[in-house]
This record gives sequence, structure tokens and C-alpha cells, in this order.
Amino acid sequence: MPVKTILAVVTFAVIAMAPPIRIFDAAAIPQVWDLPVPTSEPAAAGPTIEALRAERAHVLDAEVLSGKGGPLDHFYETLARGGTVRVVHFGDSPTTGDLITADTRAALQKEFGNAGAGFLLISKPWAWYNHRGVVMDSQGWQTEVAGVSELKDGLYGLGGARFAGDAGAEASWSVGGGQRSVEVAFLSGPDGGSFAFEADGREIGSWDTSASDVSAGFVTFALPAGSSAFRLHVTAGTVQLFGVEFQRDRKGVIYSSLGNNGANVTLLSRAYEHRHLAGQLQHYRPDLVVLAYGTNESGFPKFVDSTWGIEMKLAVQRIRAALPEASILLMSPMDRGELAEDGSIRTIEALPRLVAKEKAIAGELGVAFFNTFEAMGGSGTMAKWYAAQPRLVGADYIHPMPEGAKIVGEIFDKYRSKGAA
Repeated sequence: MPVKTILAVVTFAVIAMAPPIRIFDAAAIPQVWDLPVPTSEPAAAGPTIEALRAERAHVLDAEVLSGKGGPLDHFYETLARGGTVRVVHFGDSPTTGDLITADTRAALQKEFGNAGAGFLLISKPWAWYNHRGVVMDSQGWQTEVAGVSELKDGLYGLGGARFAGDAGAEASWSVGGGQRSVEVAFLSGPDGGSFAFEADGREIGSWDTSASDVSAGFVTFALPAGSSAFRLHVTAGTVQLFGVEFQRDRKGVIYSSLGNNGANVTLLSRAYEHRHLAGQLQHYRPDLVVLAYGTNESGFPKFVDSTWGIEMKLAVQRIRAALPEASILLMSPMDRGELAEDGSIRTIEALPRLVAKEKAIAGELGVAFFNTFEAMGGSGTMAKWYAAQPRLVGADYIHPMPEGAKIVGEIFDKYRSKGAA
């Protein structure tokens, strides 16, 4: 069967670095690696979901989404043209589990068309890594994750993780919806091995990742019509892979959820080698880049009040240098609760300050800002959502349950669509 292969070895452009800034030890911010995204909680006896939705019906656009009529113009214009529109959504644990992002993706693809499943990791770095509509399995991979990796070269691909596998390592994906091509992203080098790709049990192509220099590369395989079960396996040597992107042969939205569990904004400002990150962004060419960080940082008031804003600015500057035409949107964290001495659930002290600082940074840098915190109800929302029928957040007062994530996704899309009007 003919196989179309395209190898794009990334040639990195030199990006002017931001002015010197004060360095801090990112490792001093603990990562919440052992905290799973909740899937179920005991029943509660508080307000219903319908009542909570009605409570937010009066929120004005200006309170929630700023930057309309400017920073989001490129994204809105691309949607209006009716071609393929790409969104990459960086974030922490809710993004890892495709919470909020899955509902936003579904709404956009329903309105503008489904152009593909988007970017997926090779293996699950965390048991709760998820992409709605895709079933994944794998074995034989050694994983390095940006921010906590023992490898400090900063080469983590678009999704923030690198997977090394010897002969016999394999990964599989069950993806519906008429995917017609798949692109495999990898790291080539002198010690590179080879892999093969199958569709519905039949090999459709292979690739050798060996090269004289270490560089990021991509190879595309055409998928047989109607195929839905895909498998990649290492055939020789050791390969280092970043992920795969499935795409359909039609116009619409490709919305990639790029969540790293326990992540904070320094993932983009420092963990990546800056030329590698630029090369990855330039290859995928997103029309909208969403940065959804702040939940983990909000537990460290000194960091919020000192260097958090500097790190967020650096992350935005890196993205803008790589993608000068793309729209950039900062998405604030949800409310985050903690137990007070009297047993009540209150908003963690530094969170409102972080949200206010993020909004100010968006205005200063000329990017869009979505105030998730205010859109869902502001201070005290976690207490209401934990008491809701059914519960909308887990007992950590941080992570949304699927129904809670759906509400946030609905709110996000509601104001996105109003902004495009």
C-alpha cells in the first residue's frame, strides 16, 4: 500500500531572549505527581447543577473575557475562513485528564467541523492521562517528563514528555471518526532506532530515526479509509518519541490538550530548551495558544507575589517570538479551596491575587484573558461546588469532577462564541 512519508527536520531560528530576570529554583515548588484526578465522590446535599448554572447567567462578558477585538482576532478570523483551525492548550492536571478541554473541543468541532483527534502522547505518564474518544495502551517505554525529568536537555516535544523504547516497545490507539493521516514526532540522532506503524493490524510504513545530529523530526503516514485501530512498535535499536497527531481530510478544528500533571508556568518559561519549544510550535502552527496555569502556584504565596508574574511574561514572550501571528489566551485557574479552622471550605488566600496579576499581565502584553475564577463564581465557589448535587469537585477542593469540568467548558465556549459575534 502506498505510504506518504514526510520528514521535517526542524531548523531552529534563533530567538532573542528576554532581558535578564531574577532566577529562582523551580524545584522549590512541589509537584503534585501523586494526586490523581478524582472520578467519583459521595453524594452531597447542596444546590443542584441547574441552580448553579442559573446563578452565573447574569455574568457580563467584560467580567470574564478580556482582549476581544484585538488579541483574539487571528483566531476568530481563522474560524470564519472555514479552513483547518489549530488550538494547543497547555495546562496542569485538569488538562492532563482532558477535563474542560474535551468539552471545549466538542463544542468547537460541533460548530466548525472535526479535523482530527489532535496530538496524543505515546504512553500515559500518569494513569489519569486522557483524551476523550481515544483508547490508549502501551508497554516498554521509559518516560521523561518536562519539569521533573532527569534529562535536562529541554527536548520534550509539543506535549512535554519524551518516550524512549527499545525493540519490542509498542503503543496503540483506538481512534474513531475517520482519521486519514497520522504524524509521528520523534527525536533523531546518531543512536536512533527504527519503528513501524500499523493500521487495523496491517503495517503501513516504517521509519529510521538515526541521523548524524540530534534534532526533532516528523514523519506522516496515510491511513487506510475506515481504519480505527493503530499500533506503533519499535523494530530495532532505541527510538525516542514525543507523540502522534491524528488528522482527518476535512476542514475544522484540531484541539490538542497538552496537560502535565502538577505543572506550573515554569514548564514553558524554563523547562523547555527555548529553540526546541519554538521549533515545535512553528511546526504545528496553532492559531490559538491557551496557557492554563496557576492552580499549583497558588499554594505558594511568596512565589505568587514575587516571581510568578515574571515567569508568566517569559512564557508568553517565548510563544509570541515563535508564533507572532497566533492568538494567545491566558486562562486563569479555577477556584481552589482549603479547610478553615471552623471546618468550612474557603478560597486559598493567594488565588485572587494570582488571578488579578494574570489579568494585568494579559493587558500589559496585549493577549487575551479568560477569568475562569470569576466565571465559575469567584471566591467560595469550591465550597458550593463540593456541596452540589452531584458533587462538581473532588475532596481535594482543587480538581473538577467531569460534570464540573463540563460546566467550565460550557462557560469558556459561551464567551468565546460571544466574542466572535
